[in-house]
Amino acid sequence: MNFASKVISEELNVFESKFKASVKSSVPLLDRIMQYIVKRKGKQLRPMFVLLSAKLSGGITDATYRAASLVELVHTASLVHDDVVDESYERRGFFSTYALWKSKVSVLVGDYLLSKGLLLSLDGGDYRILQILSDAVRKMSEGELLQIEKARGLNLDESIYFEIIRAKTASLLASACAVGAWSGSENQEITEKLRQFGEWTGIAFQIKDDLFDYGTDAIGKPTGNDIKEKKLTLPLIYTLNNINAAKRRELIYILKNQNRIKERVNYVIAQVRQAGGIQYGIGKMNEYREKALTLLREFPPSETRMALEELVNYTTDRKH
Repeated sequence: MNFASKVISEELNVFESKFKASVKSSVPLLDRIMQYIVKRKGKQLRPMFVLLSAKLSGGITDATYRAASLVELVHTASLVHDDVVDESYERRGFFSTYALWKSKVSVLVGDYLLSKGLLLSLDGGDYRILQILSDAVRKMSEGELLQIEKARGLNLDESIYFEIIRAKTASLLASACAVGAWSGSENQEITEKLRQFGEWTGIAFQIKDDLFDYGTDAIGKPTGNDIKEKKLTLPLIYTLNNINAAKRRELIYILKNQNRIKERVNYVIAQVRQAGGIQYGIGKMNEYREKALTLLREFPPSETRMALEELVNYTTDRKH
């Protein structure tokens, strides 16, 4: 992502200062938590998509910075809430908000972040941008709930899997590209084109996350976390749909009853590899990446387009 960061280095600095200002609070506890969160933010991938989409579409404006802050606020709120739902004590190698301040405070912090994002857009009169992001929040919630529902019944339908990740993961990246495009152009056709670009990139991003659970020579040891949580990822769905009935029953039994036993989880991982589930997942991931890149190349060549191409390739080439 070095080239992309270089292309918008000044804009990223402006965004950083504006984002810090947007989360300030007069409540000491809340302000302390906000400082903790800001210091441990990730690679700012979504704000970069917002800024580059705006630059590609016409130019970065004040509305672009507000849109980038809104996207990051929504994303951060979703992570804080996710850690409560998953009872996760770690986030990006550090203690999560949930670990340090427990459920009640974490839920309220997530709500605070969402409300700050809403007010930021309303105060700026960014109604179309707010509409796009609000739709993403709805889809993210629906995707999470659909995943919980289908995990209980061990759904083996690949189309349902794509419905879940389109809503749960890809919708926010799609919206990031869409609000960036709208802020730079106020052109619905360009906005929709970049929304679709973001959705396909987001799907490739999620499939890559799925593959981390099984590990490869390039990635390292498998984690098996999705199996422990009974999440049916693409490599596993493919495997269960392409093995004999007896083996399928065995794996389903393990997923339902022995999913916390390390040796049994490793056995499932080995079966997925043997059945070609990893290669199938990689193939689908690359398919969506190429769809995103093909759509992006409908825009004229430029440094900005090259930067977006780099970000797309990063989503599938990353090591963590």
